[in-house]
Amino acid sequence: MKLVVAIIKPFKLDDVREALAEVGVQGITVTEVKGFGRQKGHTELYRGAEYVVDFLPKIKLEVAVADDQLDRVLEAISQSARTGKIGDGKIFVSALDQVIRIRTGELDGDAL
Repeated sequence: MKLVVAIIKPFKLDDVREALAEVGVQGITVTEVKGFGRQKGHTELYRGAEYVVDFLPKIKLEVAVADDQLDRVLEAISQSARTGKIGDGKIFVSALDQVIRIRTGELDGDAL
């Protein structure tokens, strides 16, 4: 089992959610976050004063998947979140040692 964490642009959330549903993902966790990478923020004007916006709004998606689903999930996220411009985001994959469904006590693959 793997935990896939993706940082994407906020306006791409619906596209990514639909793409994940098409490949059979049944649940995702979405968090509104702020951060920056190579983008390094940008400068804005507000009431005549210039200021730097260091942390840009992003969406963090977390998806727990079975090993055999991983490639399809990564492809779905990559394709649907891509704009071709800087700041499209990143995908991180890590191993999941154990998953437990709280309501039923199911373990691992059954809990997904």
